[in-house]
Amino acid sequence: MKPLKIIVMVKQVPDTRNLGSDAMKPDGTVNRAKIPTIFNPDDLNALEMALQLKDRIPGTEVTVLTMGPPKAADIMRDSLYRGADKAIMISDRRFGGADTLATSYTIAQAIRKIGDYDLILGGRQAIDGDTAQVGPQTAEKLDIPQVTYAEEVIEVKDDKIVIKRRLDKGIEVVEAPMPLLMTVHGSAPDARMPIAKRVMKYKYARSKTEMVKAEDKLKKLHEERPYLTIEEWNVEDIKADPNKIGLPGSPTKVKSIENVVFTATESKVLTDSYEDVESVIKDLLEHHTIG
Repeated sequence: MKPLKIIVMVKQVPDTRNLGSDAMKPDGTVNRAKIPTIFNPDDLNALEMALQLKDRIPGTEVTVLTMGPPKAADIMRDSLYRGADKAIMISDRRFGGADTLATSYTIAQAIRKIGDYDLILGGRQAIDGDTAQVGPQTAEKLDIPQVTYAEEVIEVKDDKIVIKRRLDKGIEVVEAPMPLLMTVHGSAPDARMPIAKRVMKYKYARSKTEMVKAEDKLKKLHEERPYLTIEEWNVEDIKADPNKIGLPGSPTKVKSIENVVFTATESKVLTDSYEDVESVIKDLLEHHTIG
């Protein structure tokens, strides 16, 4: 089996469990500066799937790719700590405010710049938008096959891959040719923890933007150890059309966002007695909640 070249699309997302009144800007875009961020959960599953393939197939190379602001370098380092070989950021203010159409175009342009790949993996969806559109749209723009809801890679052949998909009403096993884009379901194995040796190796990894204000000692370290450089590409680097990125390339506009809190109008305290269990089942049947 020949080594694979895998690209994993990852994203730093707002922690939607901690949204406040300042979560949105007046123009309808997310106010990311006011919201704590985390590694998108499904993307961690995708990264783990890539790393498991790296474990299975010697010589396989895993590159993580993200589009985001400079602080997204945090998840680049996290990916390197867990086992990724290379990290690339697409970061430019002109990418800001992108919807799924503009985002998938930008990512596709970056993947074209990378050039050589067998598999592209990404999470099923990001928790800040929940659209599950970026992966499939990217595959369409690259004109390659796609498999969504991937849960497990069963077998890898020379030019094909066998995948188990997790669907709402069961599972499906499919075979697809490579190169291929897969979106990974949250039921796939959880990401491994950062590896101590890799944390020590990559703890000084920095992006170009971060290096602008770096001390001379760190700059010298980067000259001696090129692997510490997190590549950072702008609009010109990926040869993107300015009319297809960011707000200009985004036909989707968010008018507003609000928090909705559901409150119970009545409540009932139940014990684990047979009578109470029978009572609640009768209530559920009577109101056609079950049955």
